[in-house]
Amino acid sequence: MRLTRYFLPVLKETPSEAQIVSHRLMLRAGMIKQASAGIYSWLPLGYRMLRRIEQIVHEEQIRAGHLPMLMPTIQSADLWRESGRYDAYGAEMLRITDRHDRDMLFTPTAEELITDIFRSHVASYKDLPLTMYQIQWKFRDEIRPRFGVMRGREFLMKDGYNFDLTKEDALHAYNRHLVSYLRTYERMGLQAIPMRADSGPIGGDDTHEFLVLAETGESEVFYDAEITELKFGDRQIDYDDHAQCRAVLEEFTSRYARTDETHDADLFAQIPEDRQRVARGIEVGQIFYFGTKYSEPMGAMVDDGQGGRVPVHMGSHGIGVSRLLGAIIEASHDDNGIIWPEGVTPFHAGIVNLKQGDAACDAACEGLYAAMTAAGLEPLYDDREERAGAKFATMDLIGLPWRITVGPRGLAGGKVELTSRRTGEAEEMTPDAAVARLAEIYAPHKAALI
Repeated sequence: MRLTRYFLPVLKETPSEAQIVSHRLMLRAGMIKQASAGIYSWLPLGYRMLRRIEQIVHEEQIRAGHLPMLMPTIQSADLWRESGRYDAYGAEMLRITDRHDRDMLFTPTAEELITDIFRSHVASYKDLPLTMYQIQWKFRDEIRPRFGVMRGREFLMKDGYNFDLTKEDALHAYNRHLVSYLRTYERMGLQAIPMRADSGPIGGDDTHEFLVLAETGESEVFYDAEITELKFGDRQIDYDDHAQCRAVLEEFTSRYARTDETHDADLFAQIPEDRQRVARGIEVGQIFYFGTKYSEPMGAMVDDGQGGRVPVHMGSHGIGVSRLLGAIIEASHDDNGIIWPEGVTPFHAGIVNLKQGDAACDAACEGLYAAMTAAGLEPLYDDREERAGAKFATMDLIGLPWRITVGPRGLAGGKVELTSRRTGEAEEMTPDAAVARLAEIYAPHKAALI
């Protein structure tokens, strides 16, 4: 992409309404614009990042054997009355009436709707296990929406739902989701710690939240420092293997890690004092097992193979896709702007032409652009008639992991400069070598073939 053909309305000054880093930087980097309280338009750079994150979530869900689908944003209130949640959910639910005076609602979550789909089409244990998910916009009418996309009213969320014959099978689905979430977050350059949590209006006995440590986190968290040393890495997991998934769950949940809602001071005190940590965390996902809470009242039953009919065991599993974007920025930035991890970046590298209009510089930049594209990389070429300082400031603000700088002095020796956004380290090399280095850096982050 050439910057002269892109819409990137960067701001020099920080808008007064922005209270936290991610909100400030997303506004300044021209990623979002507020449409109304807690509701945002996603401008090209922000939308591009949203799709990057969404793609990783899709890939890891499909890797785990889950089936993508899409449900509507508007639901009938009748389904929620069946489950008993319509009046219990509270003021966060946006209740509306259509022109025929039917009670409707803007989806805050979709347990009822997916259960209705299941009961309409699945009748036998032979069709189980089954897990379906969607990535769809949700709405929760926060009383005080703030912090940009971290606590907005409209948000993009992945919500998945498993249906199993027995509790044991449903708990395997729970473990499988925990494993897939660990891999998902690590691919985005995040360490999201699974913490025992409260189930809230979703319900159920078993639930873990995934929290990214950040000073601006909305939750106070208590944890054993050893848990921050755990990495999922490149281990290969058979998601159908109950023992493997359970082993990973036990590895990542055996050490103390809880939100303030479920904190147990006595248990926490048993951890060696030098490993006790109290911090703030940003919730970026949650998994639930809630048994027959929805299937029983809504009649989601299957033949059990022994002449009887039983309600299925269920769970739900969410990832805040739009919230993740803010969480990544909160976890990865400096005074100059965003620092995107290589695993999730809008463009793989920026090309900065220090002397636009110079024949040699223009030709070298065009050559780099073509070579990177041929190598499967997506560059952002700053081809504006702008001073060098402004170009560097824009690149730092939008946070691309790598920058290739092209100027007359370097080209006289056949070199360009490759700079790391994270470390600031720069190295001169030939244009071909720079492209080869970037291809090597990004090779581990190529989308998996699933």
